[in-house]
Amino acid sequence: MWHIFSNRSPQVVVAATTAVLSTLEQQLLQAVEQCYQLAEKHLQRSFPRPQVNFKLRGKAAGTAHLQLNKLRFHPVLLRENPEAFIREVVPHEICHLLCYQLYGKVKPHGAEWKQLMQQIFHLPGKTTHQFDTTSVTPKGKRYHCACGDIELTLRRHNKIVRGQARYRCRSCGQWLQPAA
Repeated sequence: MWHIFSNRSPQVVVAATTAVLSTLEQQLLQAVEQCYQLAEKHLQRSFPRPQVNFKLRGKAAGTAHLQLNKLRFHPVLLRENPEAFIREVVPHEICHLLCYQLYGKVKPHGAEWKQLMQQIFHLPGKTTHQFDTTSVTPKGKRYHCACGDIELTLRRHNKIVRGQARYRCRSCGQWLQPAA
């Protein structure tokens, strides 16, 4: 896990606990610091720097954990979309933290968040990214019934394996069975 710490100086100190940061991860950390400096200049106040890691999975490019002051970023989507990721995702997630610190609990992509995105970062308040997520989309598991083959999500497949659920085909009503 990687952490960013700051003692309110413009210099960011990075503490590594697992492996060497990639060049892109270093660039992202610099972008985080630059975004905070821009926000502090615009809002005339200082903000504590968040903990940052690159262990996010799934289709989300980034997440902000408000009460923990923590940012998580998807390393694969960062590698596949470096410029757009740093230009759009980093300010997007930082805005969530800033919004929480300024206004408390508000709608995640509400008026306060959009205003900060536009005034500080000069970006439209888009709620989702447009990255191709094919490489990070989990593949389903094949099951069959009288109708033919059906692909179930990994979540449903795992429930079947653990004995927590069974599923019927909506068309023929037959119980789904694992495909060969």
